[in-house]
Amino acid sequence: MPPPDLLSQELDELAMAAGRGDQQALADLLRALQDALWRFCVSQLGDRHAAEDAVQETAVRIVRGVRRFGGRSTAKTWALGIALNVCREHRRKRARTAAPLSEDPVTEAAPPSLRAMKAEGAEAVHAWVAALPDRQREAIVLRYFEGMSVDEAAAAMGCAPGTVKAAVFAGLRTLRQAAGVASQTEP
Repeated sequence: MPPPDLLSQELDELAMAAGRGDQQALADLLRALQDALWRFCVSQLGDRHAAEDAVQETAVRIVRGVRRFGGRSTAKTWALGIALNVCREHRRKRARTAAPLSEDPVTEAAPPSLRAMKAEGAEAVHAWVAALPDRQREAIVLRYFEGMSVDEAAAAMGCAPGTVKAAVFAGLRTLRQAAGVASQTEP
C-alpha cells in the first residue's frame, strides 16, 4: 500500500472545511483522493476508460454531497463508499450492454503509483482479484489495497463488519487456490 499523501485526520479536516463552502479545501480534498479513487475504480472495473468515467462521476458526487459529510466515517471511507456505488452502477450498466473488459487496466496513462504495481507477478494477482465475485473483490481491495480496517470497509460497502470478514475470508481462500497455495486451515 502506498503511503498516503495526507493523514486521515487532514483529509477529514479538508472534507469538513469543504462542507462549509471552502472551495480550496474541496480542490485539495479531490486532489488528495484522486490516486486512491483511481486505484479503486480500476480494480473494480478492470478497464481504464470505465475507471476514468467512474472517478469523474465520483468526484461530481463528492462535490455535490460534501456538505452532507458529517465526519461519521473518515473522508476516505466516505469517498470510497461513493466510488463503490458508482462502480456498482457501471458494472450493472456494462452487464446490460455486455461490453468486454480490458485485459490490461494498468497503462501508461495511469498514475505512477499504479504503474509501479505492474511488477513481475502483479498481472496474475490483478487477474485473480478481478475474477473474484463482486462482494469479495470489493472487500479485498478495500482491506488490502486501500488499507482500510474492517469497520471502515463495512462503512464503505454499506454492510456489517461480519459481512466484510466473511467476504475477505472467502476471497483469500479463492486467491490462495488460484495461486496454488495450500491453506494452513484446510487439508
